[in-house]
Amino acid sequence: MNGIIVREDEAFEKALRRFSKTCERAGILSDVKKYRHYEKPSEERKRRLNSSKRKRLRDEKRNAWRSDR
Repeated sequence: MNGIIVREDEAFEKALRRFSKTCERAGILSDVKKYRHYEKPSEERKRRLNSSKRKRLRDEKRNAWRSDR
């Protein structure tokens, strides 16, 4: 469970910003978005496959760019 301790002289906005940052680091929002709607196993497989293809292409571009130097 994520949480922060609010200091006495700390503004609410600053505390909220710190809390949001801790939630972001923990990956809570991405989990909430992932489970917001049901995803069929075939759709999940397709999404992961597309993601891995994009990542592989990006890495290949980076490596090609670095080798040109």
